[in-house]
Amino acid sequence: MPRLRMPRPWSRSWPLLLAALLALPLPALAHRAWLLPSATVLSGDDAWVSVDAAVSNDLFYFEHFPLPLDGLTIMAPDGSEVAAENQARGRYRSTFDFRVAQAGTYRVAVAGGGLTASWRQDGQTRRWRGTREAFAREVPANAEGLRVTLGQRRIEFFVTRGAPSDRALQPINEGLELVPITHPNDLVAGEPARFRMLLDGKPAAGIEVSVIPGGIRYRDQLKEVKLRTDAEGAVTVRWDGPGMYWLSASVRDDRSGLPNVQRNASYAATLEVLP
Repeated sequence: MPRLRMPRPWSRSWPLLLAALLALPLPALAHRAWLLPSATVLSGDDAWVSVDAAVSNDLFYFEHFPLPLDGLTIMAPDGSEVAAENQARGRYRSTFDFRVAQAGTYRVAVAGGGLTASWRQDGQTRRWRGTREAFAREVPANAEGLRVTLGQRRIEFFVTRGAPSDRALQPINEGLELVPITHPNDLVAGEPARFRMLLDGKPAAGIEVSVIPGGIRYRDQLKEVKLRTDAEGAVTVRWDGPGMYWLSASVRDDRSGLPNVQRNASYAATLEVLP
């Protein structure tokens, strides 16, 4: 599998390059952005989850650079937000913990977006990233070869303590997202699961969904399964066996809300399938 050469992550240009990388359609990348929880199904009164967050070639094996935790949200079963504790960023991964105090289902996501632009000036390529408001002030409207893209991304997983609940599973109605039909913490090897993909709150019909089991590093075959959503945005997944899976999809369209600006909306989830 081809490897993408990246600058050292502590270089001054790294945040901008990483933001541009994550704005690209996920299937177009050899590297994959993911969150990996220590557990997704829990019991007991003092439950905690530790999370690794990285962008890597081999799924759930950190060997390239850490996933920034900007835009991290942890939604509790009652809809409130839980604070992440012990956040840290190392050479290859970011980490954090959170306490699973309530019974029910949690939704943990790193989500965000912004505009990226490139143009030619004085014989050199200029690059910019920021908000819609800053774009008009900071990017020349008549710049040579100006290319602008709106990137939207959501990377997430789900955790349930005790009986599952569905408040945290309600759609955000922004960008590309997954709405479970089968509860995401009730996935069993040998049993099909159904999910619905939404784009801006509407069924994302006819888009490709990729499902890859973890452990790429230890096998010769990727074992990727490519599916396509139906007219209602729904897709059925049949698991190859127990373990952690990475489900991803992306959409490229012109619905950025800005003239002549393309949108790249991407989604990825880590799902645990039990025996």
